Amino acid sequence: MNRDITGKLRQFFLSGATVFVLLLVAACSGRQENGGGSVVSADSGPARSIQNKGSDTLVNIALAWAEAYREVDPSTSIAVTGGGSGTGIAALINGTVDIANASRAMKQNEIDEAIANGVTPVEYVVAIDALAIIVHLDNPVTELTLAQLGDIYTGRITNWSEVGGQDETIVLLSRESNSGTHVYFLEEVVRLGDSDNEDIFAPQTLFMPSSVGITSEVRRNPNAIGYDGLGYVDEAHEKVIHIAATADSTYVKPSVESASNGTYPIARDLYMYTAGEPTGVIAEYLNWILGPEGQAIVAELGFVPLPD
Repeated sequence: MNRDITGKLRQFFLSGATVFVLLLVAACSGRQENGGGSVVSADSGPARSIQNKGSDTLVNIALAWAEAYREVDPSTSIAVTGGGSGTGIAALINGTVDIANASRAMKQNEIDEAIANGVTPVEYVVAIDALAIIVHLDNPVTELTLAQLGDIYTGRITNWSEVGGQDETIVLLSRESNSGTHVYFLEEVVRLGDSDNEDIFAPQTLFMPSSVGITSEVRRNPNAIGYDGLGYVDEAHEKVIHIAATADSTYVKPSVESASNGTYPIARDLYMYTAGEPTGVIAEYLNWILGPEGQAIVAELGFVPLPD
């Protein structure tokens, strides 16, 4: 899909405790806010600003983009805040953010609420992520099917010995419900992509406020299992499980290549949303993100850049 802002990006109304990180990228110091929301620089005159909020999966990429864009356009300041996809989408609906980051597509009820509030969400796919299943380095389990993973997270499988591991109780780790990663995992893994499936996370699941919380607990607890964006995984400190779509399928390790070519079964798009068709500085910034420089940063951080 061609993703040029000038008309080749897709625009549509879609169906379907928190880490707060703030970066203010400015041309220079000594600035004051004016009544119009732009930034006034003591040295260079009027500057332009972008408020960017949402997905914790995307926040590290968004911070890197904002920092790099400082060199491209010093007159633009970009404030990047995490908090989860739901937080970013809510801010877009309420008109308090220019760009919302999300690791899931907006839901129809969110779109309806936005439209009722005078906001037309416009979606841009900005990167691809392989959702890695991680366990402690000492865990002997190396492979799981999607069905086994779903049974683990619903509590139908509770002991590692049931999937080839030690006789130990499985400790379940998940992101909190305001996370787009949580929603994606619930729909595509716990419910196996079946819209009629009403399975939920097992009651003993520990809900973590951030990706860092999951990786930290996995490293500490030999019986834990969690999931995280590929860009947050360090194989020197946690083991990555190979996943198969079915018992008869090939077990595939998450990687840039396997996510890009579609062989890894838990890969997803990462999104930015704007309130209406972007213009001016926001359009310029999105064009840069979707171009070679912006996508190179995606790859540098361990995520999957968009196909050419």
